[in-house]
Amino acid sequence: MALEVDRAEGSYIYDYRGKGYLDFISGISVSIVGHRHPVVHRAVTEQLDRYWHTMVYGEHVQHPQVRLATLLHEFLGPSFDQVYFANSGAEAIEGAMKLVKKVSGRTRLVSFRNAYHGGTQGALSILGSEMYRSPYRPLLPETYLLDYNDEGCLDFLDERVAGVFVEAVQAEAGALPADPGWLKALEARCRQFGIALVFDEIQTGLGRCGTWFGFQHDGIVPDVVVMAKGLGGGLPIGAFAASSSMMQHLAEDPPLGHLTTFGGNPVCAAAAVAVVEVIRDQGLAARAMMAHEIIAGRVKEWSLESGFPIHLSGRGLLLGLELEIDPMKAREWISRCWQAGLLVDWFLFNEGRLRLAPPLNISEGELHDAIDILRKAHG
Repeated sequence: MALEVDRAEGSYIYDYRGKGYLDFISGISVSIVGHRHPVVHRAVTEQLDRYWHTMVYGEHVQHPQVRLATLLHEFLGPSFDQVYFANSGAEAIEGAMKLVKKVSGRTRLVSFRNAYHGGTQGALSILGSEMYRSPYRPLLPETYLLDYNDEGCLDFLDERVAGVFVEAVQAEAGALPADPGWLKALEARCRQFGIALVFDEIQTGLGRCGTWFGFQHDGIVPDVVVMAKGLGGGLPIGAFAASSSMMQHLAEDPPLGHLTTFGGNPVCAAAAVAVVEVIRDQGLAARAMMAHEIIAGRVKEWSLESGFPIHLSGRGLLLGLELEIDPMKAREWISRCWQAGLLVDWFLFNEGRLRLAPPLNISEGELHDAIDILRKAHG
């Protein structure tokens, strides 16, 4: 596309000629409260006037980190009383991988086909696509892929497994939600064999799927939760949360068993505090579900009027739109949307489906504008 960005505001990105593009992908679920939200902007500016970086490894108490951890604990639940801040989702996944191996003393890690967990060597080892993994082998040993939503595959999980990494909605598979019964069976199997259940909430978290975190939709209680993307509202920050009894394993034998220089940077943490407070104060998780209903209603109307089936997958404002066309035609459709001023995208593991993931505070009028452009661009 080669969009030369000049500025961004709210739900729009503007190029150097002043043309506005309605952002319906949020930088892959990152700009969760829109671009340059005034509350986030003010928090960043105020923190810039205080300090940017002092000392890592817990030697200095930095208020933005403490405030952010406190807020996340409030919305994650009582068992998540310690948070480790990282720079990105992939780095947070790496920390979670180390944590579950250290706690259990086991070596096996399990994830699911068509899952996306990041591009670093460790995260890539549990990514669910061989096409992306094979050029970089050898990767981590004893990593195994199972089929998502297949209860029969859960028999593989036993006392040799340290942790299972799963998404409540498989984002890059085309916004594919987990079956609630399957998630419950997965949780029970993990409890039976003392396996750490790790939820990757990098794309699904912070209200995008209608609850603060995707696992809460089905009443699951994981052992570790990983966050990033929308957490910083556009500034780079990731995190993984667990109980303090689990996290303590990273502090001893050896001491400083997991390190990061810039994780929880105070400017990024201040932005994240503001993002979380905006989501809370404006009720954006519930708003995501209302926006979902508007989109679903328009898609149903579109399907009835056109006479051809249109499939809408996902939850809240992490959605996939599919019109049973081949990937090349989908790419052409996306390109026509771009030309018409609407930013949509495809999925890594489902190129025939369009990604719809706008900011949670997008207006009702902007939702209708987006669907109008989608319909017109499709023809």
